Amino acid sequence: MKIVIVGAGQAAASLAARLRAKGHGGEIVLIGAEPAAPYQRPPLSKAYLLGQMGLDRLVLRGAEWWDDQRIALRLGETATAIDPVLRVVVTDKGKVSYDALALTTGASARRLPAAMGGDLPGVHVIRSLADVDALAPAMQPGRRLIVIGGGYIGLEAAAVARKLDLTVTLIEAAPRILGRVAAPETADMIRALHRAHGVEILEGTGISHITGTDRATGVALTDGRELPADLIVTGIGVLPETALAQTARLALDNGIATDALGRTSDPAIWAAGDCASFPWAGGRLRLESVGNAIDMAEAVADNILGADKPYHPKPWFWSDQFDAKLQIAGLGTGHDRIVTRPGDGQHGGSVWYFREGRLIAVDALNDARAFMIGKRLIESGRSPDPDAIATTTDLKALLA
Repeated sequence: MKIVIVGAGQAAASLAARLRAKGHGGEIVLIGAEPAAPYQRPPLSKAYLLGQMGLDRLVLRGAEWWDDQRIALRLGETATAIDPVLRVVVTDKGKVSYDALALTTGASARRLPAAMGGDLPGVHVIRSLADVDALAPAMQPGRRLIVIGGGYIGLEAAAVARKLDLTVTLIEAAPRILGRVAAPETADMIRALHRAHGVEILEGTGISHITGTDRATGVALTDGRELPADLIVTGIGVLPETALAQTARLALDNGIATDALGRTSDPAIWAAGDCASFPWAGGRLRLESVGNAIDMAEAVADNILGADKPYHPKPWFWSDQFDAKLQIAGLGTGHDRIVTRPGDGQHGGSVWYFREGRLIAVDALNDARAFMIGKRLIESGRSPDPDAIATTTDLKALLA
């Protein structure tokens, strides 16, 4: 059986490795539009942008590993269409036949419209190696950076810029930062961390447009103010890459829709990672995380080989900002109670999410113990008394 994987990120690398580990001896072809072999994305906005990690450490596997595993890398090659009848992937360099096809096309950074100045030189996004290679030379001490968007990518970019001694203003249109992904209590900790490091945060602040003609010179706000800038980073979310799936008329629903096994509406085509949504709690879920990319890709690899085992995610995430680490276990969506627990240091602590008395998520800032205990509780389906979290002197006792 010839298996073709389109997309060359974390999910693709994990899927290919799993196929070989599970004994698949047939042909594996991995097609990626970027010239680099599969690499880690999370360090792009942190260690790589800071210059603390080179491409040699960013790549997931060395060239010799791909050769040893007999996995054909077709890099710098863009898949443009799928013919599901002939079972062929069309690329800008030819055609590739398949018996089974896995789409791990990921997601792309959402950009501001051109009418708002989103395509002006000096406006950057952070998603790919090329994005960060274009941004890094502009991150010079003393320059003025405006970050648009108060999600994790925007906050990480702001933290790196302050470390590099830029003047940083972060603008969030919603009433607060992290509005879609975290409780107000977590946002309060992160806001205090950033302000302590000199980041100016403007919440509930709309943007009219980016100023400048030949290049970006600042941001015009909806309240009439204009803020000058030497460069701008937009961190306003991502969009699942579904264009290729559309050429095969695959079902779409917040990404490429799969069943519980990771199979799309075409029985010979599978999907995993940031591009794919799957059944979850009576609806559909799409997770943008390294953990999901690895776990779902491995589940899909197993199912391509006949395991017939539904994918059950165990969501976890992290974000490094300044010298602080935010670790998240579970999904806090739909919570009806929050319990907070202070940490040991000035910037730290944990936020515990409950729904109908059940623990569903934990955010832990500089508190690895709270994260690990919360993660174990969630994954085992156990829920401690909410009041005990705030009062116990030993969190480990919650596992008893």
